[in-house]
Amino acid sequence: MEPARSYIREHYRLPLAASYPVMFSDAEIIGEGNVTNLSVFGCSIECTGAIPETATLAVRLLLPDQEESLPIERAEVRWVQGNRVGIQFGKVERAANLRLHLFVWDRMLERLQALKQ
Repeated sequence: MEPARSYIREHYRLPLAASYPVMFSDAEIIGEGNVTNLSVFGCSIECTGAIPETATLAVRLLLPDQEESLPIERAEVRWVQGNRVGIQFGKVERAANLRLHLFVWDRMLERLQALKQ
């Protein structure tokens, strides 16, 4: 049985059929991994390096909608389970936030259409 998490997720996260690369860093670590699910408020990442649960990260998502990465200026680590990490986006520039919302919305519509068929 999976242990209870110490927080409550308030918003649905979109499971991704394909994983998207991500880069992250703080004052002490630089790493990369793959986003496994995504919402406009956070995501989970699979990575090989250890990330402390208290970390605050700068994140760059590599999404297929544009060649340029999507910058998340500040994201807080909410949980760590082995090589999986859940982060909550704290500070996102306005243009990046709009792009993120549109990307998630488009994927949600695609998912709904696939379920109808």
